[in-house]
Amino acid sequence: MSRLGAAVTVLTRDGPAGQHGMTASAVCSVTDDPPTLLICVNRANRSRAMFAENGVVAVNVLAGRHTELGQVFASRDDGERFAAADWHRLETGAPVLSDASVAFDCRISDASEVGSHTVFYCRVAATELASHVPESLIWFGRRFHPLKAG
Repeated sequence: MSRLGAAVTVLTRDGPAGQHGMTASAVCSVTDDPPTLLICVNRANRSRAMFAENGVVAVNVLAGRHTELGQVFASRDDGERFAAADWHRLETGAPVLSDASVAFDCRISDASEVGSHTVFYCRVAATELASHVPESLIWFGRRFHPLKAG
């Protein structure tokens, strides 16, 4: 799977199970009507149960300048993850990265267990786009790679 390049996201949530976030690249579009994404989270990851309990998730797509933020949310040390950037909230209350390339504020509508992972189906409640076409951050070969648009 390390040869399958993918956009880097930070998945965030808030609710009864508390505020938390993690870096993920197993995210993709399912349908545009209704707008739905899927995210895959390893069942051994403690975040999986928290997402399921809270029922909401913001999918924050990172830009090339967010390499350090991607590393912070990928670390096992929770520390002050959210102190590393500016956040606000849209419809669901999940934290949204203020300068994300695009942020999808979602409600989890369904989940399936597949192998070692839980696949969450996430209905998009609100979106927020960057004001310009930013660079992108890709995970490939077990490393982050910033890419410029155009």
